[in-house]
Amino acid sequence: MQLVLWDIDHTLIATRGVGREIFGECFEQVTGQAMKEQAAIDGMTEPIIFRETAKLHGIDSDRSMFEAFARCSAETHLVRAGELRERGHALPGAAAALAAVAELDGVVQTVVTGNVRPVAEIKLSEFGLDTHIRFPYGAYGEDDDERAELVRIAMRRTSQGLDVPVAAGDVLLVGDTPADIAAGLANGVRVLAVASGRSSDEELREAGASMVVAGLEDPQPLLHALARP
Repeated sequence: MQLVLWDIDHTLIATRGVGREIFGECFEQVTGQAMKEQAAIDGMTEPIIFRETAKLHGIDSDRSMFEAFARCSAETHLVRAGELRERGHALPGAAAALAAVAELDGVVQTVVTGNVRPVAEIKLSEFGLDTHIRFPYGAYGEDDDERAELVRIAMRRTSQGLDVPVAAGDVLLVGDTPADIAAGLANGVRVLAVASGRSSDEELREAGASMVVAGLEDPQPLLHALARP
């Protein structure tokens, strides 16, 4: 069995500002302060983004505060799902890439994302990208702050859920940031980097990606990475 771990934002979808607006709305609801600026988000998990954004506003946040923020985020994404669909979009080739991988024998697809699980499910379902994703096997922002640990959690959940061993050599992580690459490398798994976010092709190669592609329009590099000798 092989396991594909997908990042979501800027790898499969773009929210075109809706995500930031929801973050700001929930930040204000939980902290009582309007969000004047947001901490760097590329490749970071929601707990870290929330904590660092709170620090920028002089707020010493705790876990209960993040959990309240996460609940608000899930509820607000659901309320604004139609707007997310209208303003955002699935990235070119994303649906076809997921479908192409699903045609392969012995390959399981799930997500490793900084989003909390309800938000991850809403984002992918709104753009019709949820069909082939095994959400129970994934790892999410509420599970751990660090992406490297999220990779380990997803591997463990998949192994336990399917009652099969999941070795590092059987895993392919697909993401768009150096943080995704670092999480993969920390676990000895291959990384297919997609230069569809803010990181350039050169930056992704320097970060140590096994392969770098401009986008998912051509599924062949992805399929080649999963081909058994």
